[in-house]
Amino acid sequence: MSVAAASLAIVCVALAGFAFLPDLAHKRRMRPKPAPKPRRGHSLPDPGEQLRAERRAEKLLAEVLGADALEAYKALGFLHCFGAERGGEPTYGYLIYPHKPIVSFNAATGELLNEHCVSFPDRDEPEGSQRLPDADDALAKWLALRADERGLINEANMHLPGRQLDPDHVRRDIARLSEWTSRSPAGAEGSLDDPAGV
Repeated sequence: MSVAAASLAIVCVALAGFAFLPDLAHKRRMRPKPAPKPRRGHSLPDPGEQLRAERRAEKLLAEVLGADALEAYKALGFLHCFGAERGGEPTYGYLIYPHKPIVSFNAATGELLNEHCVSFPDRDEPEGSQRLPDADDALAKWLALRADERGLINEANMHLPGRQLDPDHVRRDIARLSEWTSRSPAGAEGSLDDPAGV
């Protein structure tokens, strides 16, 4: 009799498990998980860190290129510079977007020429957070163009317009740049041969 009772108890426990186990598992999955505890020596991420880094990058951009360049960058969302001149007018120019390709264009017609993909990771940061602040990325590209235009363009991955950026958007940016430079004498100075150009 004790064997039969033990067998009956095992069967009852098994049936109860089949009946209630899925419900218990679902409740366990739905329970909110506690926030991960910081590991020893690690701190929680600071949500304002990126904002402060961008402010420092904008300050550096203003120190290197001037307050007018920072104003243009904030208004337009990109830096620019112009290449070789012919008859006192630039023949081509570059729109320098943060974390996007540099776009070359014909300065006279506004025709898009190429997208030049380059990147400047922040090697001081730990793996996984190697993205420069936006203003630092745009400034790094501008400085690289100024220092060695041909070298940068030759090393960049070059694509036809429209590979990564919407050509219509870029054309609107060229029109906005034209309006900006016509209103601001400092904004028009953008030749790669001009040390003060932006």
